Amino acid sequence: MELLLNDLSIHQQFHDAAVFRVAIGRIVGMRRLAQRFGRELHCHRNTLNCSINPSTSVFQALQTFSRDQKGSLLSWMTKQGPFWEDVREHNPDHWLECGGKIVTDTAVGEAAYCKTMGIDRQLVSVSPSAWEYSPIPVVLTENGRDTIETPNWWEEKGLAAALERAEPPVTTWRQLENISISRYQRLRFSEDSFAPLEGHPFVPGAAHGIQRLLNTLDRFMGAIDERGHYTPENYRILQDHFTGGNAWFTDSSTTEKSRFENDLTFPHPDSPGQRLFCTWHGKVKTEVIRLHFSWPVPAGEPLYVVYVGPKITKT
Repeated sequence: MELLLNDLSIHQQFHDAAVFRVAIGRIVGMRRLAQRFGRELHCHRNTLNCSINPSTSVFQALQTFSRDQKGSLLSWMTKQGPFWEDVREHNPDHWLECGGKIVTDTAVGEAAYCKTMGIDRQLVSVSPSAWEYSPIPVVLTENGRDTIETPNWWEEKGLAAALERAEPPVTTWRQLENISISRYQRLRFSEDSFAPLEGHPFVPGAAHGIQRLLNTLDRFMGAIDERGHYTPENYRILQDHFTGGNAWFTDSSTTEKSRFENDLTFPHPDSPGQRLFCTWHGKVKTEVIRLHFSWPVPAGEPLYVVYVGPKITKT
């Protein structure tokens, strides 16, 4: 369960900064509540530019807060995060709407789109606002029209109950390994794929990033049709996450392949004595973690995850 601050719930409804201060105080309370359950409330870096009324932005309103309040909120919204756009799944081409209005590039659109992929992202909204209802129905227009019911919370009581019901967050690398092997059954893990993480301090953000990469690879394998052919979903994943300057998955450079050939060669999980040269990898920015896997995947063959750990090709 991941929580996203609903940026659309700041929609010029506060006549002055004092009223907004009370409302943002409730958000701070819900953020602290989430943290007690081992969660974080993701915001967007553009939150400071939202308008609390026609003449005042969030940033301008914060200037009237106490020094400690202002410092804490500015740190969250500009430096500390976490920021949901860093882990966003939907792209500007997705047509997402709610109440007849486009919600692409918003937390509402992101939470809804993620639900279609089995990623549990829920919303936290400012109160008072026009977003005090749950679930929020979001329409995704993609090969038809699907309505996605997205959970939304605007008071601590409801959020606390949801957090108590949610599956506990991962707290160790061993838990991450066990959950990954159980959850992503379209992938084939080598016996010691997670061993490189042993001895390293557990970092929740890195564990979260690893799960995001594994989920994407698992979805890719699940999208291949029964004849072994790529479907439109496969090509969407390739376009969104395997290409471009911010791709999640990339190949090692020619220099790296030559210099680190032995380090990038792993025992074949299913064929003793054989080796796999796995230069393709997923990137987790937190702690510079890499996830190496067999690629490309021949028709009818599994995708092998052979390494999850610190970056191998360090220079």
